[in-house]
Amino acid sequence: MQMNRRHLLLAAPALAALPRPGLAQADQRPAITIAVQKVVNSNTLDVLREQSNVGERVFYSSLWEGLIGRDWLGQLGTVPGLATEWRRLSDSAVELTLRRGVMFHNGDEMTSEDVVFSFSRERMFGSTLATAQGRTIPIGEGMPAPRPGKELPPEVPAVARRSWPALERVEAVDRYTVRFHNATPDVTMEGRLSRYGSDIMSRRGWEETSSWLEWARKPVTTGPYRVAEFRPDVSLTLVAHDAYWGGRPPLRQIRFVEVPEVSSRINGLLSGEYQFACDIPPDQITGIERNRAFEVQGGTILNHRLIVFDKNFPALRDARVRRAMTHAIDRNAIVESLWAGRTVVPRGLQWPYYDQMFHADWEVPRFDLAEARRLLREANYRGEPIPYRLLNNYYTNQNATAQVMVEMWRAAGLNVQIEMRENWAQILERSPTRAVRDWSNSAPFNDPVSSLVNQHGPNGQQQQVGEWTNEEMNRLAVELETGTDRARRRAAFRRMLEIAEREDPAYTVLHQNATFTAKRRDIAWKASPAFAMDFRPGNFGA
Repeated sequence: MQMNRRHLLLAAPALAALPRPGLAQADQRPAITIAVQKVVNSNTLDVLREQSNVGERVFYSSLWEGLIGRDWLGQLGTVPGLATEWRRLSDSAVELTLRRGVMFHNGDEMTSEDVVFSFSRERMFGSTLATAQGRTIPIGEGMPAPRPGKELPPEVPAVARRSWPALERVEAVDRYTVRFHNATPDVTMEGRLSRYGSDIMSRRGWEETSSWLEWARKPVTTGPYRVAEFRPDVSLTLVAHDAYWGGRPPLRQIRFVEVPEVSSRINGLLSGEYQFACDIPPDQITGIERNRAFEVQGGTILNHRLIVFDKNFPALRDARVRRAMTHAIDRNAIVESLWAGRTVVPRGLQWPYYDQMFHADWEVPRFDLAEARRLLREANYRGEPIPYRLLNNYYTNQNATAQVMVEMWRAAGLNVQIEMRENWAQILERSPTRAVRDWSNSAPFNDPVSSLVNQHGPNGQQQQVGEWTNEEMNRLAVELETGTDRARRRAAFRRMLEIAEREDPAYTVLHQNATFTAKRRDIAWKASPAFAMDFRPGNFGA
């Protein structure tokens, strides 16, 4: 339950110093505790199994790293990571020079052997082939069950092919040089190398575990912090990896602890139990900052909030009903009333950082109750109940937004009924009551294949779980993934927006997402324009 601002604790006890080890100990770096709504959804720390907003927060800049990095404290562009440089060999091949002296958490140096293994069938692709364009690999999206030996959960190769539909092989040229070979042309290979899921792991770390699940709960990676303890549904404790290639980490320990209630996160921050509190609703910011010892950082990020349709549900089979739902939403009212104007209604499922692929004249469906009612009459909709599966504030303002939209839909003549669920497995369960749900989409690199194709295309999650498909959309997705002519790719992208957002709605964008983190003002730390929290050298001081 969201805390009412009247009950916000405005007076905090005297500010205590950050917890530190005793003076007799050599390591005087601070340890911090961060209150989060959720640590991970899958109860694992595998980037290919945990493709989530909450996973991004705890994984990136702390635990997992890729060959090409992202400027987490800037505009999220590509920067050298575990590779120092890269060059195109052809439309379907990229060569990278690995950074020397990168040490894994187990003390091994990262070499081309580890990179090749990180993109191998054994770890990533399973039996899937490098011809995934235009095809759908079904997934269940349940919690990963124990599997014999190192057998991959089906979601892992499905997500791997969602990220790399045509990666054929990775070649070790020498100890510090690798080449990525695609089965088809792909102008986005550098972007794919920078996205989450393309991160590097220790081959020996994998080989020394007895099962995939054992490895997935304590992966051996290169980040500035390593896993000390992971308690599913409770907490994740990371400790400094002092051999980190980027310098000695500024923190001795980071502990992420699950605190589902907003009020508990805020009260814990004010009392000194936590040094950071995440997922702060905008209406709580003023109350927190009345206490000059605290501040709230954050703003809009490269993530959009959506609602998603299952077109197999009887009342939603007619696209006109789904179109009516998109026209019945007053998005600006949601932004102003629930977000205090701290976010915006974007131009559909795209971002300006797509640069020349961005369609600046595109708009989300206009708020038009008359048009919504007309479409419902044409579709002969007679008030049949439409279930709306809802999690308890997994997203900031999720419950309040859902309640507001239900009233907006009612004004148009739609009978949408909220059904609360406990986790994502229940949200995505294939049953007769699956109709409408919440979601969000990110753009992990600056091309529309990173979001529209990745999440709604033929091998995107929405089609993998069987909610929606469109034949023309799927043909265009292949063109977008394999084409090299920018004008043709741009035209294909626009047509895909027309299909997925207007003609045969797969989803509708509500607003650009924003994330706000409260912290002690005396801690020198900068929030990223993403869910990721950066605690690398240079971004923490107390």
